Amino acid sequence: MTDKLDGLSMDIEAENKARLASVFPECFTEGKLDIDKLLSLCGEYITDDFEKYEFKWKGKSECLRLAQRRSTATLRPCPSESVHFDTTQNLYIEGDNLEVLKLLQKSYFRKVKMIYIDPPYNTGNDFVYEDDFSDPMRRYVEVTQQTTKSNPETMGRYHTNWLNMMYPRLRLAANLLRDDGVIFISIDDGEQSNMRKLCDEVFGEENFMAQIIWQKVYSPRMDVQGFSTSHDYVLCYVKSNVESIRQEAFTQNAAQFNFTDPANGKKYRRRSIRKEGSHSTRSERPNLWFALPAPDGTEVYPYKPDGTEGCWRWSMETYKENEQKGIVEWVRTENGWQAYAKQYLDTDALKPPETLWLHQEVGHNHAAAEELKKLLDGKVFDSPKPKELIIKMLKLATYPDSSDIILDFFSGSATTAHAVMQLNAEDGGNRRYICVQLPELCDEKSEAFKAGYPNICEIGKERIRRAGAKILEEVKQKNNQLKLGEEPKPLPDAGFKVFKLDSSNLKIWDDTPIEDGDIATLFDRIDGHIDGLKPDRSDEDLIYEILLKMGYPLTAGLATADIGGLTVYKVSNGEMLVCLQEGITAEHIEQMAALSPQKIVLAGRGLADSSAKANAFYLLENRGIELKTI
Repeated sequence: MTDKLDGLSMDIEAENKARLASVFPECFTEGKLDIDKLLSLCGEYITDDFEKYEFKWKGKSECLRLAQRRSTATLRPCPSESVHFDTTQNLYIEGDNLEVLKLLQKSYFRKVKMIYIDPPYNTGNDFVYEDDFSDPMRRYVEVTQQTTKSNPETMGRYHTNWLNMMYPRLRLAANLLRDDGVIFISIDDGEQSNMRKLCDEVFGEENFMAQIIWQKVYSPRMDVQGFSTSHDYVLCYVKSNVESIRQEAFTQNAAQFNFTDPANGKKYRRRSIRKEGSHSTRSERPNLWFALPAPDGTEVYPYKPDGTEGCWRWSMETYKENEQKGIVEWVRTENGWQAYAKQYLDTDALKPPETLWLHQEVGHNHAAAEELKKLLDGKVFDSPKPKELIIKMLKLATYPDSSDIILDFFSGSATTAHAVMQLNAEDGGNRRYICVQLPELCDEKSEAFKAGYPNICEIGKERIRRAGAKILEEVKQKNNQLKLGEEPKPLPDAGFKVFKLDSSNLKIWDDTPIEDGDIATLFDRIDGHIDGLKPDRSDEDLIYEILLKMGYPLTAGLATADIGGLTVYKVSNGEMLVCLQEGITAEHIEQMAALSPQKIVLAGRGLADSSAKANAFYLLENRGIELKTI
């Protein structure tokens, strides 16, 4: 009668089929997709020529199946390791990013504005995670109990291993991007070409925006043969909208904006409305040759300085519209009246971002390492990215006041978290981040281990704590030194919720084969599954798994209420109610329903008897309230 939560992540295959069926229902027969019919509806017809361009490698098909396979894991909250756990909108998640991305699918589907990742470059010493197709969680436990593995070129399938790691993760990440979302990926020459091909397939060639060159060092290396590499790349793709990339202010030409508009106080510069350059003559653009009325009634034609007949940049209709807006300015010179358009510094003076990012603007590796070394009192992480590099991306892809979510699922030293907090402090923004990192063990001989950091996650969390505290203190100091009339800046969210990947809190049915006649084993499994909850998990563990399974963000508001002696959790201002206690009666259900939630989740053992279950189902169904049990 009621739907039961099964402890599995969102069924991506079923979701994709449902979306396809909603658009092309005629392509499904008895629940099966007729691919030939789908192709014909899209104008693609089957031919005998099967040769086509493809990017293939060993294991690709299995990777796609792995990405779509449902996860049996969950994310367990760790308030003691968090900062402002109950109020922050930021997340730090420890775990294999493949499983974590699966778990985030339902709650964050098409909700992420920007993704930045700095994945392993596959230089031979990088850690390359080898997924276990049959038991991902068992493999995860094994990996987090051993030191980092490398992927040397002497191994077979050198590039294949790297591709098999990246492909399913990019597939899952693409699902999380909003339609106006943007992804930036740091990469070097080693796998740049393969990463381009991967992203072309996952995000679409038409959504490629740029291959940015980032100057990562400020001086050449003298101890190398051949070339001294001074740059890495940043690949940029949009989900579907080229306008997702914001233009940049023309700040380097601010000195040219030497006029002030008395109407609004804005700085502007003058640009002639007579067209210059190519296609700027009357013969080439005869429709743009006409007289404009100067302030004294004089008719002004677009003659060039040499006396030849030119043309205007605007039609008469556009001229009149801009004149009404106050954009047109007439200036009398010794050569007569001249018509100009006002270009304002803060609105008109914008330019597309360029593909060459110099270290003077976005920082370099050495400066990033020194900043982290100073913050954490020692060199505990190799090759962090400068936060200025990520701030540049944030400015291009996000807005200050839109609560944009930024995801980094190769979080490393948590530079992305640091950058988000820093930019929010500068522009008063409310961006929030989700950082995901595998807890790779630090080598016992490393400075990080000696400094008390057993794994990379401990480095990332401590960086966020210290950077957040430092940023808050800087904002407070500036607010204490304001001049008359200046507004204080809001304090940024410097907190973060820590979650750790673990097996589901809900018991998963053991479907391994049982020998014929082994009735005892069968009954043991049935007895163990009657109560669907694991005994060593807390209510808080269960609540957050329910949030994920029901599609609520991990930062959703939580409150408790006493209903007839039972503790009931109210999610998102009462949009969903959760009760994990026993002894739930019809009266309790009636009181819960009176709060007008959209959904109610109850422990399967919680309802007093079968009669209470039946009454609960019919009562809530009649009121349009969804009921789930665990």
